[in-house]
Amino acid sequence: MGDIDFQAMEFAYEKHADQTASELARHRVVVVGAGPVGLTTALDLARQGVRVVVLDDDYRLSTGSRAICFSKRTLEIWDRLGVGQRMIDKGVSWNVGKVFFREQEVWRFDLLPEPGHRRPAFINLQQYYAEGYLYEQASRQPNIELRWKNKVAGITQGDDGVTLTVETPEGPYQLHADWLIACDGARSPVRKLIGQESHGRIFRDRFLIADVKMTADFPSERWFWFDPPFHPNQSVLLHRQPDNVWRIDFQLGWNADPVEAVKPENVLPRIRALLGPDAQFELEWVSVYTFACERMDKFRHGRIVFAGDSAHRVSPFGARGANSGVQDAENLAWKLKLVLAGLAPDALIDSYSAEREFAADENILNSSRATDFITPKSDISRSFRNAVLNLAKDHPFARSLVNSGRLSLPATYTASPLNTPDADAFTGRMAPGAVALDAPVEANGGTDWWLGQLDGDFVLAVFCADTLPDRETLQALQALRMAPVPIKAVLVAGSQCELTADLPVVRDIEGCLAKRYDAQAGTAYLIRPDQHIAARWRAVNLDAVAAAVSRATGNA
Repeated sequence: MGDIDFQAMEFAYEKHADQTASELARHRVVVVGAGPVGLTTALDLARQGVRVVVLDDDYRLSTGSRAICFSKRTLEIWDRLGVGQRMIDKGVSWNVGKVFFREQEVWRFDLLPEPGHRRPAFINLQQYYAEGYLYEQASRQPNIELRWKNKVAGITQGDDGVTLTVETPEGPYQLHADWLIACDGARSPVRKLIGQESHGRIFRDRFLIADVKMTADFPSERWFWFDPPFHPNQSVLLHRQPDNVWRIDFQLGWNADPVEAVKPENVLPRIRALLGPDAQFELEWVSVYTFACERMDKFRHGRIVFAGDSAHRVSPFGARGANSGVQDAENLAWKLKLVLAGLAPDALIDSYSAEREFAADENILNSSRATDFITPKSDISRSFRNAVLNLAKDHPFARSLVNSGRLSLPATYTASPLNTPDADAFTGRMAPGAVALDAPVEANGGTDWWLGQLDGDFVLAVFCADTLPDRETLQALQALRMAPVPIKAVLVAGSQCELTADLPVVRDIEGCLAKRYDAQAGTAYLIRPDQHIAARWRAVNLDAVAAAVSRATGNA
């Protein structure tokens, strides 16, 4: 069976009961936008038992490759939602990037140099495949209702939610949402309807994207050229995608005519200059883009929450757009679930804004620096960049200054109000606010991965070395599952430990997990539903655990 042509797929408009109801239909959550961020948000909420209506003004998925680089963290999130393996199976996995200056390779980097991780640093996968797999997963989920050709045309906000006016081929109707999640892209109609704007910086440059189908023996790596002989004084980026499609980005300069640039007679010579005059290829898709680094001042406005490009956008160098949006979705979903269930105050959603605005600022800073390095706007800046590139081939200190788009990493919420500060001494990266690192473990009688044990609840990981806790402690840990906000206790045993507890137990078969978490016998980590560290201790204290959960849910 071949792949589905998601670019050609069309979804029929269907009339539904809300349009003829005698009373205003009310829904807990409405998501606007059926792109990667909107569908991820809907899936994450739905798997937690929250019913979601997804509105989209189109009747198709995206066309052209668009976002293609999906990071390790995004894949880990999609693993939890049941679609990660499908993305991996179709995508092109890669960890290595190379930077060239003129005719020479000046730097090679490996984004995942250590073993013991389930997922690669990145996969390349056309956005229409990612959307298609998310759509198919969502269409099987009874808690998700997808409504195509439903355009939000009016918004009235009240204390208890939002009333939407929705336009359809059969006329407008209204519905009420307790919460509205706007995932409707960089031009966000929802943002405009409530009179909000994004602020930031527009970069005065243009780039040509070309999807080229060809058979080539280039390795699955990210190649970036500064001032190559085949495209002098500009930059070029090459990525391999599935189906023998290669993504090529050509810097054009601000004065390029975008209408002329996409004409085949202008595109094909650029590609042949890169690939050689005798190269055999087909041009699949071409587009010209400019880009901006900007965000809304606040991501929450009453009962309306913005995620993905509607809230923030960055240049494509570094793969921060779609990846950051998927991380928005994961940050928001568990918090909204607790608020809807009455287990957390409304103010917990403010922590979504605080954490994801911090992440957006970090992404914008890195993206702006990359763009300034790639597209210097003065002779002095260009001279500095070229000097760095010349030095990078032989001098490691210069490589840290090379910036062809520092690749996306998840934000560490160092200053989050949900963190419980350390009271004990630790080393390593797993501080409160950091995203949990993966490691190989033995679970359920077979080889598994640590992040697979973190299933969307709060998890208390207790490291036991070679001796399990006493029966009284085990019973107390088991009782955490019955707390108002359930906590799943997982024992992390050493390689020689007997696995006889009535709690989930994993064996740290290589000692990798303990090493990455700087864990000793008795060490405990409280991990949030979005797999960020909430607190850690050198010994389990159930009163401290309860206080940390209270703080992490906004109840403290």
